[in-house]
Amino acid sequence: MNEKIRAHIFVQGMVQGVFFRVKTRQKAKVLGVTGWVKNLPDGRVEAVFEGGKEKVEQIIEWIKKGPLFSRVDDVKVDFEEYKGEFENFEIRH
Repeated sequence: MNEKIRAHIFVQGMVQGVFFRVKTRQKAKVLGVTGWVKNLPDGRVEAVFEGGKEKVEQIIEWIKKGPLFSRVDDVKVDFEEYKGEFENFEIRH
């Protein structure tokens, strides 16, 4: 059984201006995870991931390291009820 989950995350560190959102979208597409990612005014990045439990857990582990040139200091993860509301993964502004 492929359990579907939803994770709402906030990433703190040097995560803006380093292609964090673009690389997150690329990784999500490779894994088949849907949702969105966006920069916040306070310098953090916020994202929502939906998909199979294993795939969402993989992207969360990837987020904890971040792409090249980023520095992740903290990741807050809240698991929410799966809604299945996304068709793809997008960068929001």
